[in-house]
Amino acid sequence: MKTIIFIGTNKSGSSREAIRAAEQLGYFTVLFTNNEKQINQRKEYADVHEMIFIDTSNLSKMKEEINKLRTRGLEISSILSFVDSYVHVASILCDEFCKSYTSSKAIKIMENKEDTRVALADQSYTPKFSVIKPGEKINFDTLNKTLTYPVIIKSSNSTGSKDVLLAREAEQAEKHILRLQEKSVDEAIIIEEFIEGDQYLVEALIYNNKIHIAGIIEQEITQGRRFIITGYGVLVNVPYNLRKEIEEVLQSIISKLEIKNGALHLEMRRSKNGWKLIEINPRISGGAMNKMLKAAYGYNLVEETIKLHVGEYPSLIPKHQKHVFTQYLIISEKGILEKVTGKKRARKSPGVIEVYVKPRKGTRLIPPLSMGHRYAYVIAEGRSKEEAKRNAKNAANEIKFHLQEEK
Repeated sequence: MKTIIFIGTNKSGSSREAIRAAEQLGYFTVLFTNNEKQINQRKEYADVHEMIFIDTSNLSKMKEEINKLRTRGLEISSILSFVDSYVHVASILCDEFCKSYTSSKAIKIMENKEDTRVALADQSYTPKFSVIKPGEKINFDTLNKTLTYPVIIKSSNSTGSKDVLLAREAEQAEKHILRLQEKSVDEAIIIEEFIEGDQYLVEALIYNNKIHIAGIIEQEITQGRRFIITGYGVLVNVPYNLRKEIEEVLQSIISKLEIKNGALHLEMRRSKNGWKLIEINPRISGGAMNKMLKAAYGYNLVEETIKLHVGEYPSLIPKHQKHVFTQYLIISEKGILEKVTGKKRARKSPGVIEVYVKPRKGTRLIPPLSMGHRYAYVIAEGRSKEEAKRNAKNAANEIKFHLQEEK
């Protein structure tokens, strides 16, 4: 039986939709998870044919389980992950147990922000940066003379806006660096110039060295204690020059990192000095990304990604083109969730395609310190990108989180 093993999944979003897509493509689906809650909620994962509770940081244990599956006669077609921390692990296992169509070396570089910056250091789209190695003693007086504020300070393995900090002056930079060194003793710290400009997300598949752009999305950023993306507008009518410039950056990246096949997304800013690469990840974005691209273009990006991973040609030919905007909700005060109101009104609002609310009653909610602290989203369409945006924001305004103070 043709089988795809997934390492880790979230309850919703792109990683979960990938498992559903694999099932619909006719594969037997196996999930390796270290999340005990998922084991306890097994009935809610009907698309997972077999769920195995395992330490997903232990490579040898996972190899043992894969060998057991093969002994039972399961044919392992691919081993995948659509979750940040497991994409490279999955590619290593795939190299050993099945035909791998992607590059583990390139995935490893993309998962690490220091390695990415160093590999692309000579490119015009790479911001000015410096690296503090793990355990390195810092002379802050000397360091400060080399910096032009504001700067971004982040750990090399940060994901979802965790441990990505803005420093507007020297004292703040010193505080952030010391905090990250204390928190992540084995990780390098990157200091890079702060880039002004509009931010875009680019979803792409690479197949036989050819770029297939799945979507170019304008991002809205809410800046509090972290940089949180709260708005996504899928561009339907992409200006020729914008697409051409993005394709040139992508072509440079796949050439430099020697990517023949793979899925990736870029976050880029269009500055007065040209395009600047904020970050790159070797997977589709999480959250609502797959659904918003499906709403805009009609194709299922996670399904096409799976096809790529089993050696089939991925097709990103639009079935339709619609203006789509996704609005995420965050909160400004912490507390225990008592109830959520306005979901029905939001769903009945003009242009709304989907309303999703993540937390259940009794969950502790906080102002966002990472993308994981976005608690709901609304996907809406419109006759123009402005109307889609307006529809999504109007519907999102109907949703209210009612919190009790923590005792």
